[in-house]
Amino acid sequence: MAGTGTGAGGRRGSAGTGAGKAAALARLLHQDCSRLLDLYMEREAFLSEVTVAQERIVTPSPALGRLPPSEQLRLLHSALQQCLGLLQDVMARENEDFGVDDKGEYGRLQNTVKDRLEHLLGSTKLLLVSRDGTAALTPAREVTDGLEKGNSFSLKVWIYRVLQELIHWMLTAWQTLQALQSRREKEPARAARRGRRGKDGLRK
Repeated sequence: MAGTGTGAGGRRGSAGTGAGKAAALARLLHQDCSRLLDLYMEREAFLSEVTVAQERIVTPSPALGRLPPSEQLRLLHSALQQCLGLLQDVMARENEDFGVDDKGEYGRLQNTVKDRLEHLLGSTKLLLVSRDGTAALTPAREVTDGLEKGNSFSLKVWIYRVLQELIHWMLTAWQTLQALQSRREKEPARAARRGRRGKDGLRK
């Protein structure tokens, strides 16, 4: 029956669907992280008057969009791992230094973002699994940039930068996975056209 095969075509279809679901999750995470920053700014309104460094904290590659799709996925997976580590650091430091209530909207949303980010990491890893069932992953570097341990002002600025970083990478993940989904949707059509051209050549 159509759609029940396990050959290369079936794998491409599954991968395409997986990329689409992962892209939808990344888009949802982008909205969640934007809301998380809004809630943080409501609490720390003084940050709107502070000039914050614009350098990226997570920097797997300056030319992500120009790399082959498989390499983009590996580097994206590495960046998402770093983002998860940063979020966990933020949650631990806020609880330790500021006693943030995880039952409030901000705390609940932090937990939601963490859970969804872990899910997105798993989905991205599945997209990287090769035919022999292994995934070639790029090791995530340890992120220490800006992990301030001085005064509370420095810590609050660092948390602000991390939340901005999460927004940036969730948008990057959404765009990268959406482009991958689009490419994989076009693959069956290209294969069909090649097949038709081959048959026409044989008939001649």
